Amino acid sequence: MKVINARNVNDALEKGIDLFQDPSEYTVKDSRNGIVCEANTPVTTVYEKPWERVCLIKERDANPFFHFIEGLWMLDNRNDLAPLTYFVKSMEDFSDDGKTLWGAYGWRWNGYWIFSDQVTMIIKMLKDNPYERRAVLQMWDPEEDLARKGKDVPCNTNIYFKIRDGRLCMTVCNRSNDMLWGAYGANVVHMSMLQEYIAHHLDLPMGTYTQISDSFHIYQNDAWDRVKHMELDIYTYRNKKNHYDLIDGYEPVPLVNETESFSRELRFFFDFFKSYRFAPDDFINRSDDIEWNNNIFPDVAMPMLKAFHYHKERDYLNSYREVQKIKSLDWMEACFEWIRKRDTAYTLNNAEKGENE
Repeated sequence: MKVINARNVNDALEKGIDLFQDPSEYTVKDSRNGIVCEANTPVTTVYEKPWERVCLIKERDANPFFHFIEGLWMLDNRNDLAPLTYFVKSMEDFSDDGKTLWGAYGWRWNGYWIFSDQVTMIIKMLKDNPYERRAVLQMWDPEEDLARKGKDVPCNTNIYFKIRDGRLCMTVCNRSNDMLWGAYGANVVHMSMLQEYIAHHLDLPMGTYTQISDSFHIYQNDAWDRVKHMELDIYTYRNKKNHYDLIDGYEPVPLVNETESFSRELRFFFDFFKSYRFAPDDFINRSDDIEWNNNIFPDVAMPMLKAFHYHKERDYLNSYREVQKIKSLDWMEACFEWIRKRDTAYTLNNAEKGENE
């Protein structure tokens, strides 16, 4: 088994890219999604600082708006499609009915199995017994998933939580992990947010986050083409600064400030988001008047949502203004770079049209 020890997602991604530079480490195969390069053994990634969850590698061009909002969507135990397709329309390709996602992780955590809020049960178990080794969160249903012919079944199958050295550690098992879109894309954001959520309820700091990927692979697509040239020099890599070290004054905005109100405010956020999709102007006018107990909503989620709204309207001046209001500097930097790239492409496209008229 290959083990990638990483400080954070940026460190892991660079080392993962390096793994696929060595033809002896992978096998090229056909798949239903095209040519795939699969690591010859399972790959385990160990994150030392999982709260540094934002991909800041510009070549990757990850969509930070989608990753963050989907993380909140999971914590709200949702499986409705609409909040996700607002940010990434192609998410509808994974839905069987055009309305929901069968493999939605948050729904599996609480809602899929009747009368079973697994996250609440795990928090109670670890509060009652800090040495507990049965805190297993299940996402795979053998009766419904094993032979399912639908478009979507869970890739992440179960999660183990344990307390070691006064920290909450987490191990995630994954049956099939696309390195760029899954492991070092969406998964690291969503799962580390879950780890932080549970850690806060236990009044503990976050420990390591271990991701075990049974089928660790990349597809020969545009995302790989953008990053595959980033070969590491093993003699100089150890002296290379991490992307997070380049953010002046970085301090993460805690996911949770007040346990009692977080779930209620999370549900309110998505209800408010739903009303926004029908009346965006009303949303923009009302959004600054809301009082929140958890800073993640006014300091990150709301300016993100408004910045993305202005991007969709091609109003990039206001989009930049909203991005600058994001108080978590890692998310702000990622959102700025993502918006800047779309703004540049839109401006160049309009300039080319003008020349051809």
